[in-house]
Amino acid sequence: MSSLWMLVAGFMFACMGELVKLAAAFFSNVELVFYRSLIGVISTFAVMRFYGKPIATHHWKAHFGRGLAGLSGVLLFFYCILHLPLATAISLNNTWPLFLAFLAVIFLKEKFNWLIIVAVITGFIGVVMLLRPTLAEDQWHMALIGAGSGLCGGIAHLHIRQLNEFGESDWRIVFYFTLLCTVVTGLWLVFTSFSPVNTESLLLALGIGVTATLAQLALTRAHHGSNIIIVGALSYSTVLFAGLMDWFLWNERLPFLAWLGMGLIIVGGLLSIRGITTRSATNMPAVDN
Repeated sequence: MSSLWMLVAGFMFACMGELVKLAAAFFSNVELVFYRSLIGVISTFAVMRFYGKPIATHHWKAHFGRGLAGLSGVLLFFYCILHLPLATAISLNNTWPLFLAFLAVIFLKEKFNWLIIVAVITGFIGVVMLLRPTLAEDQWHMALIGAGSGLCGGIAHLHIRQLNEFGESDWRIVFYFTLLCTVVTGLWLVFTSFSPVNTESLLLALGIGVTATLAQLALTRAHHGSNIIIVGALSYSTVLFAGLMDWFLWNERLPFLAWLGMGLIIVGGLLSIRGITTRSATNMPAVDN
């Protein structure tokens, strides 16, 4: 079930990315993060209040760590978008499952499954082949910043797993994350400027907020009872869904190398599912006949 939730998250993140493409004509990167987070915090708060779900938490330090790591990753990623080709920035940001795999083994003592590690690496190679990133000689420092966004993403996922183990609900985890992002980016914009809003840009901002919130909820749910490395392997589905959407919606012709890359992403996902099956079978208790 965790695999399905991760695929749902990947699809929602891809939808959000398509809406961001359209909204970039109206808003700055920081504004996009702000509106995405503002809609998320309002919607999650409303749902929690309607269903009487408790909002107060005893694990605010873990929430702060998750929010700070996640926001840092997004801001570093958006900074790279401003200074690097988009494909390069996305590829560098998608190193987070690689960082996550090794961080999980070191800090969470996850079992080292070679099949799942191969799935993560295969998926990343597929991302590189699909996006075909380029990097000039004077952009290596930006590459380190991009890799930093991936590292922050991996740390954020570790905090999500920790919060799940504390018994925090999906809604509360997403609420505090979007709350921190809204406050920080809101203060940033107070001292800079807001772009004017019209009907079209407002609808796009709402769409970004809704898809991002659904993606975060599905992502958080995917961490329940699943090997955290498997979540990282299946996260590459976002790039696969985005590539297919570009093809169908924007009629962007994809070269053979891109199709091969998408094939590797699919193979990586299948290998990770195979890794889940193998791990589950190994952990099954023996039954005496």
